[in-house]
Amino acid sequence: MENDKYRKEINKIFNEMMKMGKAAEKAIEDSVKSLLVRDRDLAQSVISNDKIIDDLCKKIENDCLRVLLLDKPFANDFLEVSAALKMITDLERIGDYAVDIAEEVVSFPLDVPFIKKLEHIPLMANIVVSMVEDSINFYINKDVKGARMLDKRDDKVDELFLLIKNELIQKIKEKGDNSDQAIIFMIIAKYLERIGDHAVNIGEWVDYSITGSHLIS
Repeated sequence: MENDKYRKEINKIFNEMMKMGKAAEKAIEDSVKSLLVRDRDLAQSVISNDKIIDDLCKKIENDCLRVLLLDKPFANDFLEVSAALKMITDLERIGDYAVDIAEEVVSFPLDVPFIKKLEHIPLMANIVVSMVEDSINFYINKDVKGARMLDKRDDKVDELFLLIKNELIQKIKEKGDNSDQAIIFMIIAKYLERIGDHAVNIGEWVDYSITGSHLIS
């Protein structure tokens, strides 16, 4: 493929991936916000808007396959486009986890007070949102160093998950009737922890797109 033609095609893929990343980030933010302010309508909008992420995933997949199958890219081009195909799978799963959080919020009883102030769940959300945003930027800017640092940032997410888990277990021990709500909060924290893992996966595909090697974690 002629270089200018290829760059035009890949730039279109970049733009669509940025849109998909932004939609995934907003889904995470809105799902956690809906929990904090107990807004079922906002949670329901996250569920409804997941179609935006799914549609972008299909469009990017089609664009990538068209480039790979019809234009016979060189080796470096193949790495760039095939990495994008892998990355959108992770972004789609991130959107699904945001929906999972929103579904927990929709089913959460509005008239029951929280068993504790939610401090660490929004902190986890802030970290994973920044990881998702940066992972896409690392891909577009070919920043392998930044991509390789995502797993270090994910360590903080893992630490927060364990902190939340231990706190909630203690709440259950103190008062058994806290168990249902504690389990919901642990599930939500686990979803955020998994989002962090998928952001790390994207970083590994960024590495692959530049170096041609992929470390399976």
